[in-house]
Amino acid sequence: MNTQYLRRDNAPELAHEFLPQEAATHNVMFLGGFRSDMTGSKAEALAGYARQGRYHFLRFDYRGHGASGGQFEDACVSDWLQDAKDIATLLPDLPTILIGSSMGGYIAMLLARAKAHDYRGLIGIAAAPDFTERLMWSVFTAAQKRTLHEVGFIEIPTEYDPEPYRITWKLIEDGRKHLLLDRRIKLGMPCHFLQGERDEDVPPNWPSRIAATLEDEDVLVTMIKDGDHRLSRPQDISLLIGCLDHIRIKTGL
Repeated sequence: MNTQYLRRDNAPELAHEFLPQEAATHNVMFLGGFRSDMTGSKAEALAGYARQGRYHFLRFDYRGHGASGGQFEDACVSDWLQDAKDIATLLPDLPTILIGSSMGGYIAMLLARAKAHDYRGLIGIAAAPDFTERLMWSVFTAAQKRTLHEVGFIEIPTEYDPEPYRITWKLIEDGRKHLLLDRRIKLGMPCHFLQGERDEDVPPNWPSRIAATLEDEDVLVTMIKDGDHRLSRPQDISLLIGCLDHIRIKTGL
């Protein structure tokens, strides 16, 4: 990987990779998940597909993630959304398809709603809009909520990392500024959501809740009955590539 860095005056530098392709007519931008980085199998597969000359490809690490600067505990949804907006300025002036995994699906939806670029399609992989409020705060115990208020953070064990995730009150409070599932919104582009029925992090009904929120009519939901949260098996990645081609054909890219 040829890692580059976007340096900013008042924010941590952002690690990213941009893969330009000769004669490409559009971009694909990948947004990773909570505490993940841009070296995962889905991002690698999309980069490999890009190298066939199909599209310009951009992937990155949010602040506090992967090779980017900053501390995870200092950041929140507003920060990660700003990181995505800043990275998107590196895209060529061409239509772009957004692909977001878990939290990245949430950030992609916020990015698309902001309409700061010519976004033409969105793919969410176990997309987790409103995760801080509905998948964290709402399931925390009374003791955990009290600790968040009094101490400012709690630590949650996770199967993805030997170290627990430190969840801050700042993260919870800031997330309330960016809730999507409590109103009707229109993204104005084809959307496809992939969801594993065995996902233990994002409930299988989440894509249906997202679809009910969207005023757009071109919304597809694909449920993978034996799929987990990562959806990174070869068959899952093959399905993801198929979704990307489907949106490219739909939009004439």
